[in-house]
Amino acid sequence: MLKKILLTLFIALIIIQFFHPKKNVSAAPGPNHIEATHAVPPAVKGILEKACYDCHSDNTRYPWYNNVQPVAWWLAHHVDEGKNELNFSQFGSYAAKRQAHKLEEVSEMVKEHHMPLESYEWLHSDAKLTPEEVKTLTDWADALRATIPGA
Repeated sequence: MLKKILLTLFIALIIIQFFHPKKNVSAAPGPNHIEATHAVPPAVKGILEKACYDCHSDNTRYPWYNNVQPVAWWLAHHVDEGKNELNFSQFGSYAAKRQAHKLEEVSEMVKEHHMPLESYEWLHSDAKLTPEEVKTLTDWADALRATIPGA
């Protein structure tokens, strides 16, 4: 009986390898990307690219293990949740008040070390922000928020 259950699970694991979610990859940043609508200094851009954009933009750099199911489904769900919360690729389409609020959240979440997620940092050690990077990113977010008209 146990052999039948294990064989069934093994076959199911093989079958699900043929079903992959759509990847979150875009050709180039669009007109609503935060870098197209607001000044993003090179140091901040580097931080966003290494620690934020994989889950909070329309372009994710996928690791090798994204080719294994059910991991790909879990990652796709994680990216969808991140983009629903904040999508830097669509930032320019947000109302001014929402932009200001999202920048306030960026600053708060990074200062409190809630972002990047610890589970993301486990496999992406370069995403772990140094105190200097936290200051650079939060100072920029706070300064940008102050310049948004009508916020």
